[in-house]
Amino acid sequence: MSETPTSAEAGAHPEGTAGSLRGAIGVTGIVFLVIAASAPLTAVGGALPVMIALGNGAGSPTAFLVVAVVLLVFSVGYAAMSRHMVDAGAFYAYVRTGLGEVWGLGAAGLALLAYTAIQAAIYGLAAHTVQDLVTRYGGPSLPWYVYALVLVAIVALLGYRNIELGAKVLGVLLVIEIGVILVLSIAVLLRGGAHGIDATSFTPSAFFNGSPGIALMFAIASFVGFEATAIYGEEARDPKRTVPLATYTAVIVIGAVYAFASWAVVLAFGSGEVAAAAAKDPSGLTFAAAVRFLGGPAADVMQIMLVTSLFAALLAFHNAISRYLFALARDGVGHRALGRTHVRHGSPHIGSVAQTISAIVVVGAFAVAGADPVLQLFTWLAGLATVTILLLMFLTSIAVVVFFRRSGADRRLWQTRIAPVLGAAGLAAIAVMVVDNFPTLVGGRGIADVLLAAVVIVFVACIAAGWLRRRRGAVVTAPAG
Repeated sequence: MSETPTSAEAGAHPEGTAGSLRGAIGVTGIVFLVIAASAPLTAVGGALPVMIALGNGAGSPTAFLVVAVVLLVFSVGYAAMSRHMVDAGAFYAYVRTGLGEVWGLGAAGLALLAYTAIQAAIYGLAAHTVQDLVTRYGGPSLPWYVYALVLVAIVALLGYRNIELGAKVLGVLLVIEIGVILVLSIAVLLRGGAHGIDATSFTPSAFFNGSPGIALMFAIASFVGFEATAIYGEEARDPKRTVPLATYTAVIVIGAVYAFASWAVVLAFGSGEVAAAAAKDPSGLTFAAAVRFLGGPAADVMQIMLVTSLFAALLAFHNAISRYLFALARDGVGHRALGRTHVRHGSPHIGSVAQTISAIVVVGAFAVAGADPVLQLFTWLAGLATVTILLLMFLTSIAVVVFFRRSGADRRLWQTRIAPVLGAAGLAAIAVMVVDNFPTLVGGRGIADVLLAAVVIVFVACIAAGWLRRRRGAVVTAPAG
């Protein structure tokens, strides 16, 4: 294992933990990484049926559009600030630069909590899905955590290497995955759905029917990970152009694909009947649509593609977490070794190894406790990540406003004041509805209170740690660029 030495004299990091990430990834590669983290087939095949059954029925496609619009407005300020800084810490770095180190460390704690939780959640769902496929096709009946460990090993191997290798793997999987979704959607439209084509899903009455808060909760969870446009900035070609363009592209593509595909699924059963169909078979709704409009073999392919979709998300979140650890260590927070990069791959390889260990610990704890990989590991931790990421994005919006007001680096009102404030207001509104419906998502008020308390405890503890660092005179300096 070869490493670059730590470099205090590299300029930006006086505490001597700075390595340099290397790569030449472009807009397309970053967009692949971001969309892979959102796991399109998982959203359409897994989240959508629950949105329909428990949320607002045929109005669920509009939830994706609402979230996409809010995130696009949020992205205006986010992209504007990205032109003035390049840092693998992304949300953490933005909050630190705008609001100071104390709040920055609070944001870092939220980011690590959110991404660690969502990745562990996906390990549970992916392992269960693989287990189901293996036994369905006559394979041995093995515990779900065996498959989880196999997935951890593969992700660890790819995550250790240069980001461009991971981007290529994700790119191939993602093109196939979106292709399958679009083929199903087009087939439904060409055959007129179950009862003809209508736009009921996009009417206000359909959106506000039932519990739109639950639909928004799953919709926002389906976008988790789009921050990666900035996380990979240091490994991008021309990051000050690449990051803003990749951010807008990712949000628009994700929102458009989700809204279109979910509308097609609604039409496959009919606007008036889809809620009952989803309630009857939430896990099989989308695959039942595939059987009806494409045939049984196509549904089998979609089941297999669900595994690759989840794997792509696992790799994307692994890369995000290891880069957060790298950015923190480079700033003097955490063990210095985490801030080193591999001499050949230019990757945060020690952060990658640390992330692999943390994944094994979290998944292993649920396995030892005898928890269900879907009803508990996936549901609880995905819900935890959703609430945490909303708080993190809200903080980032405030940091953008403060940064531009203090620095005067950009005086355009829309980019530096209006859009960030509107984005923060939209995120706050969604957060209120998410918290209100949180017990429904995780299965009860008791576990909901525990998970929400965990968010508060991590945030407050990290802020306290930042305050103590400041009292001791420790200084974090943002990277040049």
